[in-house]
Amino acid sequence: MTAVDLGMPRLPTGGAAGPTSTPVVGPARPDTPELVDQFGRVATDLRISLTDRCNLRCTYCMPAEGLDWMPGDERLSDRELIRLITVAVTRLGVRELRFTGGEPLLRRGLEDILAACAALLPRPDISLTTNGIGLERRAAGLAEAGLDRLNVSLDTLRRERFQEITRRDRLADVLAGLTAAKAAGLAPLKINSVLMRGVNADEAVDLLEFAVGNGYELRFIEQMPLDAQHGWKRAGMVSAQEILDSLRTAFALRPEAGERGAAPAELWTVDGGPVRVGVIGAVTRPFCDRCDRTRLTADGQVRSCLFATGETDLRVLLRGGAGDEEIARAWRDAMWAKAPGHGIDDPDFVQPHRPMSAIGG
Repeated sequence: MTAVDLGMPRLPTGGAAGPTSTPVVGPARPDTPELVDQFGRVATDLRISLTDRCNLRCTYCMPAEGLDWMPGDERLSDRELIRLITVAVTRLGVRELRFTGGEPLLRRGLEDILAACAALLPRPDISLTTNGIGLERRAAGLAEAGLDRLNVSLDTLRRERFQEITRRDRLADVLAGLTAAKAAGLAPLKINSVLMRGVNADEAVDLLEFAVGNGYELRFIEQMPLDAQHGWKRAGMVSAQEILDSLRTAFALRPEAGERGAAPAELWTVDGGPVRVGVIGAVTRPFCDRCDRTRLTADGQVRSCLFATGETDLRVLLRGGAGDEEIARAWRDAMWAKAPGHGIDDPDFVQPHRPMSAIGG
């Protein structure tokens, strides 16, 4: 979405202050129901974490033994979750919903949640990001419930390497899930891949060949500092430019014409099209100035940024008897205070306490 001119301070081009820094002081929040911030951005895309639990143990996400999972009474119930989503869609102008985790397929009642969201007016676009475990038997039901699109995480096509990265021997299950999702008509069907130096960086071409051959859209994502171990090192990250250089050894890539808008991926047509590949350079090519996202964790916390160090508790309002408009005001205030950027390059950058599995992708 194009940033709206609200007569407010603009995000500097080519740089981003960290989420712990104080935003430039601007005028009072304008009288609008939308989720605006002080830099003219409007959040219309809600990322919803359904659970912090996962059935894989990816090395770049969590330790082999897993994490201390969120207690059940802290997690939003289906009813609470649907109410907050309803507030977002009907009062705050949210038009896109993406369900994430942890692993969202582990959430009981997922199909009922999707159906309730699909019944909202105006009807939002509904997508889901999954590791694909269990997708084979559920893809048709997810589509029937109202799911529009799907992203499946897949970092390697080699069984032994998949087991090394995820600490589970489940590659066949993921591939079967992709096939079932395609058959269910969940399109475009996207694959998310993270390349790591010395691990799977040599598979960029193989992954794109696989995607092209099966009619999937591939998205390469730079590894971000969101691991539970806080062990991320820039030196181990394969940059967007390195990914593109690798792909060009086998494919002709051309930047896709038209406005990118708030989309996180830079898109390239492959060998003249129609197949496309995307590269999300969140670290080396930040797109904070166009961000249109707001985030809701499984325990009801609003996060204005993936890398935010603070949260706004909507669960306490829900359970304290607050009305929908009071909840909406708290959400608007949280987004109004959004920092200009993630600040990964800032000397004082602090990695969020919560890992990606607890924040949601």
